[in-house]
Amino acid sequence: MNRLAARRAAHSRPATAFISRPEPRTIGSFARGRQLVAGNFLFAGHLVEAPDTPLWALDMPSPRFEAALHGFHWLDDLAAVGDRAARSRAQDWTWDWIDRFGRGKGPGWTPDLVGRRLIRWVNHAVFLLHGRKPAQSEAFFGALAAQTIFLGRRWKVASPGLARFEALAGLIYAGLSLSGLERHAEPAIAALSRECAQQIDAGGGLPTRNPEELLEVFTLLIWAARAILDSGRRIEPALEDAVLRIAPTLRALRHADGALARFHGGGRGMEGRLDHALAASGIRPEPHEGLAMGFARLAAGRTTVLLDAAPPPSGAASVNAHASTLAFEMTSGRRPLVVNCGPGASFGETWRRAGRATPSHSTLGIDGFSSSRLGVVGLGRGQRGEILHDLPTEVRVQLSTSREVMHVLAGHDGYVSTHGLTHVRQLTLARDGRSLEGDDTFGAVTETDRATFARRMTESQLAGVPYSIRFHLHPDADATVDMGGNAVSVSLMSGEIWVFRFDGPAELSLDPSVYLEPGRLKPRASRQIVLSGRVFDAACQINWTLAKAQDTPQAIRDTIRDDDEHLRDEES
Repeated sequence: MNRLAARRAAHSRPATAFISRPEPRTIGSFARGRQLVAGNFLFAGHLVEAPDTPLWALDMPSPRFEAALHGFHWLDDLAAVGDRAARSRAQDWTWDWIDRFGRGKGPGWTPDLVGRRLIRWVNHAVFLLHGRKPAQSEAFFGALAAQTIFLGRRWKVASPGLARFEALAGLIYAGLSLSGLERHAEPAIAALSRECAQQIDAGGGLPTRNPEELLEVFTLLIWAARAILDSGRRIEPALEDAVLRIAPTLRALRHADGALARFHGGGRGMEGRLDHALAASGIRPEPHEGLAMGFARLAAGRTTVLLDAAPPPSGAASVNAHASTLAFEMTSGRRPLVVNCGPGASFGETWRRAGRATPSHSTLGIDGFSSSRLGVVGLGRGQRGEILHDLPTEVRVQLSTSREVMHVLAGHDGYVSTHGLTHVRQLTLARDGRSLEGDDTFGAVTETDRATFARRMTESQLAGVPYSIRFHLHPDADATVDMGGNAVSVSLMSGEIWVFRFDGPAELSLDPSVYLEPGRLKPRASRQIVLSGRVFDAACQINWTLAKAQDTPQAIRDTIRDDDEHLRDEES
């Protein structure tokens, strides 16, 4: 149906000009732009080196790679370079796309990709049209019109969530920018307002609980709102309210280094993107109380801690969700310390599955099990996906503060059905941000739970239930086990040293780990602190601390001071 609608749209009457001069709002990467000019194409975890091959003649290594090309995100990167060579690449590749696919044939004609592409074409129209001949300009406007008409007919088939927001934002952009297509603007604005009311909850969150996806939606809404205002229209209350709800939630999900917490398929976000979007919204920072999209935030001094304190998304919203309940991340100033492995989709299906499992997160888990399980189900319209099931049915959380500390107490029952054990985690951050105290407890709470645990003990011939508490470290952190094997020193690139210690029936080890960072060719090697042991009784508790070393040389203090000044500049 998408291809039929695309072909019909291609034969529609074209637009002839822009109503007003488009202003670029998207942000690209200068470094990636230079790579593209040199013929190095790094998309979806694949690197294709083809300096003499046209973009659309490349051998596509994967569908994700091909979709990334058709979304035209790379146009932002070429525009960031902005020189003659970058402009030449952008123009050649754009008009080659029009020649090959502009009549509605081939891939790239899904509503989300068309919306994404329209936004880039409109944003960078001046960059693209510079020096073009009238016939080329006519072809460009014809392709813009065809894609706009396609979206007007097909945006409803986009999946609810980010894909539909992209389709509608692209339709609004085009309808408000292109002469002769204004009729598409009002229905798209009304539809976007309905999506805001349906998809963005009262706390400013999405059903997927993906922080990076929330940033993408927020950015699209900001762009759409700006385009509506520039056209002389008033913003619909539902759209305005959605922006107002999302902004404080995103601020609460921001680490001290300006990056997002990496949960449920989301990455850190492009550097500076979060702060730029928050600044563009014009919404002043306000304290956020309680959970933010299900995440608890502790922030003091130079330290931020973000804890997943809610059940994972359910149903279709869990296609990219992770079994990360009670996992946390920790950042000191501009340096990430404790992380989750992150989203592995760009490195293939095996890494995608591995990244979703509980052992890829900084939390306690039972060896060989995840707190939520994966299963393949139908998602409608002939689509199948791998969603989470057997989710924790109850996740409780309490937040408290005092003059000395910030504290969170949380627990979940994800292992009750299999082992009769409830996981309870407490985190306490000192007000100066120099120490984080934690304790993790496994306990069989009810008589039914104790009976389930007893069956597990019998099945294991009283060998106990094996568990591991993992603390994945950022690749830039250098960790060593101290003499005696009871502590780990972690050195950050700023020169700070954090010391990890523990108390309880566990063994400490420093094991290999990986950091799954989208935009790279392969996973980065890292380390993880692991506390391992076995549960023999109906309750087992492990206490641990991460504390900053007291003696810091003057040179390191100077580096930290410079980092703090940079952070204040970014936040302002």
